Amino acid sequence: MIGEINAHMDTSNGSIEMDLGHLENPDLTVTLDYATAKAIIVDGNPQAGMQAFMQGKIKVQGDMTKLMAMQAGAPDETAKKIADEIKAATT
Repeated sequence: MIGEINAHMDTSNGSIEMDLGHLENPDLTVTLDYATAKAIIVDGNPQAGMQAFMQGKIKVQGDMTKLMAMQAGAPDETAKKIADEIKAATT
C-alpha cells in the first residue's frame, strides 16, 4: 500500500517543472489514488481515467478548462514529455 503523495506540475514560466509538494494558489487541483494515476499515466489506459472519474475516484477543483485542454486531441510533444517524466518517477 502506498501512502499519500503530493506532487505538482508548474508551467507558469513557460516550461514544465514537476516536483513533490503543493503549489500555493494553483489554477487546478486533481486528486486521485495511486492505482488510478498509474493506470492512466504509466499504463496508458485512458478508459481507466474515465471510469475512475465517473465513480468519483478523481476529484477536480479549480479551472476545469485547463484539464480539458490537456486532454484535447492527440498528445503533443509536451504531453508526451510529461508522461515520460511521470513514468520515470514512478517505475
